[in-house]
Amino acid sequence: MTEPTHNEAHGGALGSRLNWLRAAVLGANDGIVSTAGLVVGVAGATESRAALLTAGLAGLLAGSMSMAAGEYVSVSTQRDSEMAALAMERRELKEQPEAELEELTELLEARGLSRGVAREAAEQLTARDALRAHARVELGIDPDELANPWHAAWASFLAFTVGALLPLLAMVLPPAAWRLAVTVVSVLAALVLTGWSSARLGAANPERAVLRNVAGGALAMAVTYAAGSLLAAAGI
Repeated sequence: MTEPTHNEAHGGALGSRLNWLRAAVLGANDGIVSTAGLVVGVAGATESRAALLTAGLAGLLAGSMSMAAGEYVSVSTQRDSEMAALAMERRELKEQPEAELEELTELLEARGLSRGVAREAAEQLTARDALRAHARVELGIDPDELANPWHAAWASFLAFTVGALLPLLAMVLPPAAWRLAVTVVSVLAALVLTGWSSARLGAANPERAVLRNVAGGALAMAVTYAAGSLLAAAGI
């Protein structure tokens, strides 16, 4: 009989990987929708390739930098909170080890272990690495996998940039008569893909996610194109 193999990731590693993938998909989706809305709006007002390229590049750079800065600040705050919690736990372990051992026992007992087994497990975990045991069981933090703000910032920057390049290139590369149609079709196709991907990563209904994604993107392009057309008609 063949022994079963278990090569899949578990626990925090899998959760962390899924979070990064979901963030990348959502970042790309933001880049697609925001840049598409911008260049389609400008296309409603002018056919100038230079104006379209300038607006698209400005939107790409502003959006990607904003996403990166926002993600850096957010994840830095998260990391600071994790470090502060670990520092407090380290101090409590030093000042009141018996109380911390009892706390760990109760936490394990609350997870379904009997009192005796929970106590024995708590003692073994404490003897091996008390801080890591409390960090994982009590705080839900893996000291070896703390959030990295620079990784998050670069990931957001790259994801947004990749997403934004699609509507930008679709708008400036084709002939003037085809620009709008090529951009709309390309963007909607990309939104189908990102909607399906985000749903699969979150174990949600793909059809509903795709419909929401496509409807939102189509509405954004319709509104900005109408605004650009009105400005052009008004001679502004």
